[in-house]
Amino acid sequence: MEIVIEGMEAVTVHIRDIQKAREFYTRVLGLTEVDFKPAASRAAYAIPGTNTLLTMHVQGEGEGGREPGTVSGAVFAHHDPAAALAEIRHRGGSVVDEAKTFPTALGTVTLGVFADPDGNQFVLRHIHR
Repeated sequence: MEIVIEGMEAVTVHIRDIQKAREFYTRVLGLTEVDFKPAASRAAYAIPGTNTLLTMHVQGEGEGGREPGTVSGAVFAHHDPAAALAEIRHRGGSVVDEAKTFPTALGTVTLGVFADPDGNQFVLRHIHR
């Protein structure tokens, strides 16, 4: 069977307030903003170690997709999720689930969950091999 997916270019989330989102993604997470379109209430951030972008914009009237605050399942990497989550909290971010370590088929995994100002949730994970 031929592969249909060849890679990932971006993860997009809908947000309610572009300025609050920009503050969170730059100051709290420390991501580098690579594009900002004020008229479109749209911003994009480089995800370290990848060629993938994290993009966001205010969801337009009648626009499809997940509503702000309902995104979950995107997984980011950090060598020490517990320390990273503590820093997110220290910088004013919201930690939804503290880091926990447990065995999986991938190896031992440590992961926790944080949320942006709209409630979109992201996993922060490290796989110990």
